Amino acid sequence: MGFTMGLNLVLLMAMVATNILSLYHLSTTVQSPKAPTPQPVPDHLLHQLHTIRATINHLTRLQPPSAPSASAAANPGSAIPSDLLLHSQLSPIASACHGYPDLLHRFMNYTPFSLCPHDPDLAEALILRGCHPLPRRRCFSRTPPKPAAAAASSLPHNPFPPALPDSNVIWAKYSCKSFSCLNHYNPNLGFDTSHESSKFTTYTSELDLPVSQLLQIAKSAGSVLRLGIDIGGGTGTFAATMKMHNVTVVTTTMNLGAPYNEAAALRGLVPLHVPLQQRLPVFDGVVDLVRCGHAVNRWIPETVLEFMLFDIDRVLRAGGYLWLDHFFGKGVSIEKVYKPLIGKLGYKKVKWATANKTDSSGLKNGEVYLTALLQKPVTK
Repeated sequence: MGFTMGLNLVLLMAMVATNILSLYHLSTTVQSPKAPTPQPVPDHLLHQLHTIRATINHLTRLQPPSAPSASAAANPGSAIPSDLLLHSQLSPIASACHGYPDLLHRFMNYTPFSLCPHDPDLAEALILRGCHPLPRRRCFSRTPPKPAAAAASSLPHNPFPPALPDSNVIWAKYSCKSFSCLNHYNPNLGFDTSHESSKFTTYTSELDLPVSQLLQIAKSAGSVLRLGIDIGGGTGTFAATMKMHNVTVVTTTMNLGAPYNEAAALRGLVPLHVPLQQRLPVFDGVVDLVRCGHAVNRWIPETVLEFMLFDIDRVLRAGGYLWLDHFFGKGVSIEKVYKPLIGKLGYKKVKWATANKTDSSGLKNGEVYLTALLQKPVTK
């Protein structure tokens, strides 16, 4: 009862505010004989009206009915879950979640204090649509049916173990049911640790930047690398390589068709389950290095990429490094679009190398690779 009365009060206040704003608008746009041209509605008033109307619509959708309707009685499963109501009002749920009510309803339609549904695909469907952070749930996360022994020695300390334990992953949602299956399907996915061990350590073209060279560049500039973020880092191979040099790197990754987060964690690394459009969940000016891996490429809309670059600038300390590793786009776009876009940061170019992308997709679309190492100015 109290919850319903509170919503009714908010609705009443919102409607009063709408009327006041409407009266204000009418009083300021009364035409005189000398001014026949109607005055445009101020942008700030339009914004306030849209906000109030959206709030009214949202609260109306969420307000529980005083009595069950005929449709609700016929379909009891259509009722909004109580936890969804609670989190929509109180918790830090992303506003984009409300744009996908069916997906959100499915995600929050669970039995409290029991096992959570096994729905990682549903969670990622919401995350990729901007619904991040997801609302919290009061249920117990599922664990693998027969995980490796609980002893610390059962999990590898070496970030490049001979093999990753299959028993520590719930495979139900994947077509492959083991890491060996994934390796057989494509050894370049990042699950073959023996194959991954040579990455970031060798130099085959100007596009490569071995970790030893990266550390030497930083040392020569009097800069220390201690903390880093690898954006779109898959199973965390870059973080694993940097760990061997006592540098802590966290990896943003998604489980798109395979258990990338679990694989990174099994290697003793920290995976951040966030999409590319997500604001980096670290404070301003605290990391020494941000690497953008293969996931960052021309498929990202230019405006989204611009926001990403400036968010990277936010988290980098003065003198820190941004590494665009094998970024690819169409040849003409690299010079006309991406070079000016990156140039807005005003960073020092430590390395800038381009080469043709020679795989089938690259040849078909006239794509070019770009590897750039850029240093944030100490002062601006």
